[in-house]
Amino acid sequence: MHPTDDTLRIADLVAIPELRLAVAAGDANLDRPVEAAHVSELLTPGQWLQGGELLMTIGLLLPTTDEACAAYVRDAAADGAGACGLVLGLGHELPHQSPPAPLVRAARAAGMPLLTVPDEVPFIAVTKAVFEARAALRRRALERAFEAQRRLTTAAASGQGLAATLRAWAAATGADALVTDPLGRLIADAARDPESLLGDAEDLVRRVAARGLHGSGSSTAGSAEGTAVRIEVLPLGAERLRGLLVLAGRIDADARLLASGLVSLLSLELERRHLADEPVRRRRAALLGRLLAPDTTPERARDVLAAAGLAAETVRGFAVESTGAAGGPERRPSGGSGAGGEVGGEGPEAAKGTDLAADLALAIPGGLVRVVGNLVEAVCGGDLDVFDVLARFAPGAAAGIGPLTAPEDASFSMRGARALVPLSRRAGRPVENERGASSDLLLSLADRRALTGFADAVLGPLEHADGNGELTATLEAWLEAGGSWDEAGRRLAVHRHTVRNRVDKAMAATGRRLDDGGDRFDLWLALRIRRQGG
Repeated sequence: MHPTDDTLRIADLVAIPELRLAVAAGDANLDRPVEAAHVSELLTPGQWLQGGELLMTIGLLLPTTDEACAAYVRDAAADGAGACGLVLGLGHELPHQSPPAPLVRAARAAGMPLLTVPDEVPFIAVTKAVFEARAALRRRALERAFEAQRRLTTAAASGQGLAATLRAWAAATGADALVTDPLGRLIADAARDPESLLGDAEDLVRRVAARGLHGSGSSTAGSAEGTAVRIEVLPLGAERLRGLLVLAGRIDADARLLASGLVSLLSLELERRHLADEPVRRRRAALLGRLLAPDTTPERARDVLAAAGLAAETVRGFAVESTGAAGGPERRPSGGSGAGGEVGGEGPEAAKGTDLAADLALAIPGGLVRVVGNLVEAVCGGDLDVFDVLARFAPGAAAGIGPLTAPEDASFSMRGARALVPLSRRAGRPVENERGASSDLLLSLADRRALTGFADAVLGPLEHADGNGELTATLEAWLEAGGSWDEAGRRLAVHRHTVRNRVDKAMAATGRRLDDGGDRFDLWLALRIRRQGG
């Protein structure tokens, strides 16, 4: 963690007077980190090293030629993944009383620090010094981490919200941080350029949000200085996704330890906010009830939308079956009305509807959402992509989407949405109330062989007599035009009399009558089946 360096270096050991280490070569590289100390008299010690060790030897088998010493140093260095430096023990009863010139030349040529230690200082003293120094550094790092965690906790308890906690994190680590809601909208930050960071993390935030509380992600982005910056995104929340934490910058081991505490504190604050927003959700649910009332006048509808902060010329209702929603990873043990309205009992499923309503209230401008039985009902402006909202917060749930209407006719749109929920459950996808969509859905749920047989029986004679398909196309255009000769002629770019002549021939081929509503419906239905590929 910045700004303190928690790395033990060779120069730090040289500075310990009790060790009496002297530099014989490689003094330019005394800043190399020391991970451990190891003793070996092997001529090829590299295979026994993990990297960063201070390799100590008395030189019992040390070669005396330049070439052999160069090979020994290369093996110890292990292409940069071996020893960080060499320590040669000297003494009257040891093989060497001074560092051999070939070894000094080899170490100098390789840039390998070569130290000497007198026989009065045993190797175990060097080993103990290394481990004690590293332990002291780690202990100080933990102390700083605990102090930083204390400052984070103090900031979180200050009542100043998410921003105070994020500022405490940035002060302790030097890394930027911001929090978004589940839709990726900025809530709070402690970043030098939050808008740029949010833009760089946009795709990552979307991918992590899609996994709820079950995942995190990281990526890199270019900084203003042209260097790569690591970005991490972590989910926030207790039982459901309440937001996302975006971190940018160098996150070392100590900062990562602090990050787990940061996630917990931010999640706690977001859960507190969620509970604090409960009265607001209830008020908006009551507003939705007023909007959907049968006697709603245009004036009252405008007042409701204004109170909700929703300026929309057209609205639409949609209904989601909460029992099939998969938006949250877990369920709470008990429920409540949450967003207002009636809830079908207490328990996991009721709580699931409450949580889904809270998610939708956050995602929908105006937040007009309520829970009614096992359905979550919402009214939104006509420009909202309802399919995208459902895919994010209620994947797999049965949902009906009503038609666009004027605000005072929102109850009509909601009735259409409710009616489509059973069809959506069978189809396995949200169903929208639009022209032709409901009939196509009903046909897709029926037995294909029975539908094909019906279409063959009704249209077979016509298709046999209609070589180029002209009569069939004209009949379909006329039926789709509601029996209007002029409109069908306009669609086909022919005269109305031509349409009449072709339709008469089609009726003669099928044995049906123009003035019989049942015959016209059978022909329309058979043509619809044919269009679906029946």
